[in-house]
Amino acid sequence: MNDDIKINNRIKLDIVSDVVCPWCIVGYKHLEAAINELGLQDRVEIEWQPFELNPDMPEQGEDLRAHVLRKYGAKREDSDKARDNISALGAEYGFEFDYFEEMKMVNTRDAHLLLDFAHQHGLQHQLKQRLFAAFFSEHKDVSNRTVLLTEAQSVGLDPAAAALALDDSKRRSDLLKQESYWQQQGISGVPTVIFNRSSAMTGAHPQSAYKEALKEFAGL
Repeated sequence: MNDDIKINNRIKLDIVSDVVCPWCIVGYKHLEAAINELGLQDRVEIEWQPFELNPDMPEQGEDLRAHVLRKYGAKREDSDKARDNISALGAEYGFEFDYFEEMKMVNTRDAHLLLDFAHQHGLQHQLKQRLFAAFFSEHKDVSNRTVLLTEAQSVGLDPAAAALALDDSKRRSDLLKQESYWQQQGISGVPTVIFNRSSAMTGAHPQSAYKEALKEFAGL
């Protein structure tokens, strides 16, 4: 795979992330800005890889404030500061975070199944951006199948075929294997960007850091 990339003079970016991870969209926006600054849009190939922050999240989800208190020990004041910080960072790069009191953390397995389906049809990146916006900007429940199929249709996917993909037991099994593969590679935090399957950056790095990494792989 690496030899093919070198021959084609392309940079393959695997981005391991979850659609309910705020730092994942912030990190991506920084990365996108670095790609655009260097004029590498035609040389970069992005594939989104699955990671579930909360694989055992029940169907009804969990109140977001209760979730961050339980998982991270963040009390309301800390939560408010974190929301203000992430919202400012998003706004700087054109992404709107619209947190609200009834917001829930939800299960994202179906979202990842749909992203896998979208990848087969060349629409994974578009759907990923849609799901980020749906969850963080539009107060939508991305564990709800009606929401997921509507977003799938909005990027050009056949909703009937997408619904079948969500019920495909082999696809579900393969998804869990994909998640396990990345965990076995040592990835325990997201976002993680892997460059040409040879080196990785974990966390939402600033635009300048992604720029330096891209320059190295682009030979600039």
